[in-house]
Amino acid sequence: MIANGIYIDPAIQPKFEFYDYGHALEILHESFPEEWNEIQQSLRQLELSLMDIRKAGGNESPIPKKFDDVLYPLGWREIRISGDLIVKKYPRQVAQRRGRFASEPFEIETIRGYIDGHNIDFLKNKVAFDLEWNSKDQTFDRDLLAMRTYFDCGLIDVGVIVTRSEDLNDIFRELGLLTKYGASTTWIGKLLYRLDSRRNGGCPILAIGIKKGCVKGYE
Repeated sequence: MIANGIYIDPAIQPKFEFYDYGHALEILHESFPEEWNEIQQSLRQLELSLMDIRKAGGNESPIPKKFDDVLYPLGWREIRISGDLIVKKYPRQVAQRRGRFASEPFEIETIRGYIDGHNIDFLKNKVAFDLEWNSKDQTFDRDLLAMRTYFDCGLIDVGVIVTRSEDLNDIFRELGLLTKYGASTTWIGKLLYRLDSRRNGGCPILAIGIKKGCVKGYE
């Protein structure tokens, strides 16, 4: 669902597209105004050059660092969680009566690594923020599973994912980079498809697409 612009700084609206799932934008605005203002600050300061776009993806791309430089000084941190599941088995108190159980378990089982390897680029308070510039589109499945897991564990209340808008394809075509930024990489269409399929579970998600207005010379 296209987000209601009333909660978004007018200065960044022409440079990004916003899609609201599970009232994520309202939650950010009403419950986490400080974190939402800081995310908007990172969006306001985002300026891409043609050199940024030409650079390799993954760890070689300078684009994630642009968000690091703004958000890390404000207390946002990359977080990875792991956790074991402790299962307690309580016997029925009286053999002839159902629904009454002992106060102590007769057996405790630990499933180690039940939650493991879920990392999020930035986390502050109960807001998660991920950036996907140019990875394989399956990366969105990992991101949404991570946010869903954090949400189910009560660690976050809302998630934000920033990726490329289809609008940037005009620049990629001009630079001869459409193969590098192909349809099977991380862009907003691949994310919205997954959100429409509710792969985020119950976690509210605000999806943001980076448009041409963020590229120097294309404002």
